[in-house]
Amino acid sequence: MLNLPNILAIFRVVLAFLFFFLLVNSNLLGGIHQSWINYFAALVFVIASVTDFFDGFIARSWNQMTKFGAIIDPLADKMLTLAGFLGLMFIDRANPWAVYLILVREFFITGFRVIMASDGVEVAASMAGKVKTVFQMIAIGFLTMQWFGGEILLWIAVLLTLYSGFEYIFAYINEMKNRREI
Repeated sequence: MLNLPNILAIFRVVLAFLFFFLLVNSNLLGGIHQSWINYFAALVFVIASVTDFFDGFIARSWNQMTKFGAIIDPLADKMLTLAGFLGLMFIDRANPWAVYLILVREFFITGFRVIMASDGVEVAASMAGKVKTVFQMIAIGFLTMQWFGGEILLWIAVLLTLYSGFEYIFAYINEMKNRREI
């Protein structure tokens, strides 16, 4: 079903592509100064990030949650962070090890959630997971703009990303232990 939250998530996919393009193909934009490309890329990223909040808010508030939305929303989120971290690594603004650790965790937990779902376990996003996402987004923004502290924020995002990943694993283990005890 194509409702407003799903349209916003699809729009985020398009913006992720545009964001990646701006990061890695600034040389194709002719005589535009790099700082203006950074500003525009950051604006695209902020708009995409804001759609992440609003599509979830609208879906819950207006009771417009759909199966398609449950698939496209996290996929759009991953595409946006993937575009940001890979693009920034490609142009030497993000540490490759930090990007690797973040992306490995993201892919692992995405796969792990499939296993959890097959066992009937649904683990909601924790506060650490939400804070992780905020720090990832802030780090991407700072690195895009080449602001001081971007590298520090990136490593904080790495630590929060790994921590929240372990939370998922421990929540699953605890749920499975509880089921055996009942």
